[in-house]
Amino acid sequence: MAKANFQVLPCGDARIQAVEAHSSQSFSRHTHEQFGIGLLMQGGSKSFSSCGMVEAGPGDVITVNPNEVHDGAPLGDGGRSWKMLYLEPGFAADLLREADVGAGGASLEFRAPVLQDACLAVGFMRAYTAATSALPAARLAAEHHLLDLMARTLLRRRAAPAPTPAPTAVAQSMMEDDPLSDWSLSELADACSLSRFQLVRSFSRNTGFTPHAYLLHRRILLARRLIACGMALAEAAAASGFADQSHMTRVFTRKYGVAPGAFAISFKP
Repeated sequence: MAKANFQVLPCGDARIQAVEAHSSQSFSRHTHEQFGIGLLMQGGSKSFSSCGMVEAGPGDVITVNPNEVHDGAPLGDGGRSWKMLYLEPGFAADLLREADVGAGGASLEFRAPVLQDACLAVGFMRAYTAATSALPAARLAAEHHLLDLMARTLLRRRAAPAPTPAPTAVAQSMMEDDPLSDWSLSELADACSLSRFQLVRSFSRNTGFTPHAYLLHRRILLARRLIACGMALAEAAAASGFADQSHMTRVFTRKYGVAPGAFAISFKP
């Protein structure tokens, strides 16, 4: 099996993105801004998630919530194959409003990062096939199957009282608000009234990233949005704070498994 073979497939609805992958590659920690739901077709996978380390095997449904920090690595040397659908959060909310899920201001999340349920696996394949089909009425079929699938895999979580802010929350906000700045550890640590050592240790514990990795992550999220909006790759690299297009491409591919050029093609009509 090739180290990485990714396809971003066109969908009839711009709010849905489909990915088919065959890979023995390990991916560094990253997030998606969409809900992701998929099916492991072959091989095994292990990943960090909000529930800790989890493993999945063939036939397991795999999920990731928006902005959930995760990574991924194969179990064994043979790699793994999977299919994924990524849904814009607003689209998922619209679907679930019809099913009376997530009403009353509650936040939505998948109930587990790995689900061993043959009926869900069949439901996912129906949704995936419809979402990537060019046949007449495929968009209607995709919405129907996604409505059923998401209503069975998402649960309602009532809004909880705001937690006490993490000691590194100010540094995190600084990098989110201005990912293009060349932040130093001293600047970030001073803003949090911490030493540089305390900042790195606490930031990693609270976010799953080192400060440097988090800044790169915020830049690649920005680049991803710009590319999806049609910006040329070199311009997106410059506008998101990377030294050049090659640097952006390396980070993008390491996190998402697909090169920015292939990702851009999926948004072209």
